[in-house]
Amino acid sequence: WREWDLTSRTRLLSFAEENQIPIAKDKRGEAPFSVDANLLHSSSEGKLLEDPAIGPEEIVFQRTISPEAAPDVTTEITIDFVSGDPVAINGEAMSPATLLTRLNELGKANGIGRLDLVENRFVGMKSRGIYETPGGTILLTAHRSIESITLDREAMHLKDSLMPRYAAILYNGLWFSPERRMLQALIDASQHSVSGRVRLKLYKGNVICVGRESPNSLYDTRVVTFEDDEGAYNQADAQGFIKLNALRLRLGAQIGRNGGAL
Repeated sequence: WREWDLTSRTRLLSFAEENQIPIAKDKRGEAPFSVDANLLHSSSEGKLLEDPAIGPEEIVFQRTISPEAAPDVTTEITIDFVSGDPVAINGEAMSPATLLTRLNELGKANGIGRLDLVENRFVGMKSRGIYETPGGTILLTAHRSIESITLDREAMHLKDSLMPRYAAILYNGLWFSPERRMLQALIDASQHSVSGRVRLKLYKGNVICVGRESPNSLYDTRVVTFEDDEGAYNQADAQGFIKLNALRLRLGAQIGRNGGAL
């Protein structure tokens, strides 16, 4: 909507008709809602969706079936990652577009990726939208799962703290900004070790991680075991840690402060 003579939805619909652009319409011959879509995602807004108190009709959804209509059996898949990028499904190497297309199909069949959201627009208003991101929803769970065993704790916390800022930059259309490039460099650096395989179950709108493995895994059973770790971890070390971590609390207690006082 960047042609200045197209000043209303009526004019837009007329333009579409004049140029033989197909637009979905309701029984009154009007578009019942507006749709923006690409390979990753679709969003539907306007008209019959404008009241956030009223749930969306099934006609709104184009990329997913309802979770209730999804199969009563799970679909199990694996996704392979190399340096943070998904590269294969069930061991079959795929291009990014092919992989996302396949995940969209799997997500749709299992009722995955629906979201009813009231968002805060950059211009200041609140807007209600119905979002469908089937393949992206699966990828999010898979990527977070492989990160959980390959990323250092503080590196993960730093990345997570910056993601809302990164998302806002993209939401506001600032892909080519220097701040986006700066954050991208940090994110890319965080993904060097994020390689491995994730096993997932897809079931009635849910994406469930049931296993993850990586040659770069930081998960060490010798350290986390509840049995004899053969000296890999000394429980006695906790005593000094607790004393130092609680020093400020003990100092406060000496002058009568408690946890509720500043």
